[in-house]
Amino acid sequence: MKKTILVVDDSVHIRMLLEAMLQHKYKVYTAEDGLSALMWLAAGNTPDIIITDIQMPRLDGWELISNLNSNLLFNDIPVMVLTGISLHDVNFVHPNVVHVINKPFDPRDLIEKIGHQLSRQLPMAANG
Repeated sequence: MKKTILVVDDSVHIRMLLEAMLQHKYKVYTAEDGLSALMWLAAGNTPDIIITDIQMPRLDGWELISNLNSNLLFNDIPVMVLTGISLHDVNFVHPNVVHVINKPFDPRDLIEKIGHQLSRQLPMAANG
């Protein structure tokens, strides 16, 4: 059974790129912002990993990550941040964030990090 990845980014090009890169090995769902991602999760879906941008309309990546951390259903889902902003000066204390990757990114590096992270996990509950 394929593992599931939720890609959250307001750029349709990034969503399409990641979906094309990852769909041969994973089930890939996309959301255009944090609010859409939370609605997808609230509908009973549980991805094995979330890849999120930070700067997005309606609900940004910080708010999405905070919501995930405060919800017992979602606080153990690993999150990879894929962002165009520099986070070197940010005190990044979010326990479920496993990687921060800056755009532009090396697709091979991203795929390798995803594979490594997912190989460390136990199978999660079925997705809806």
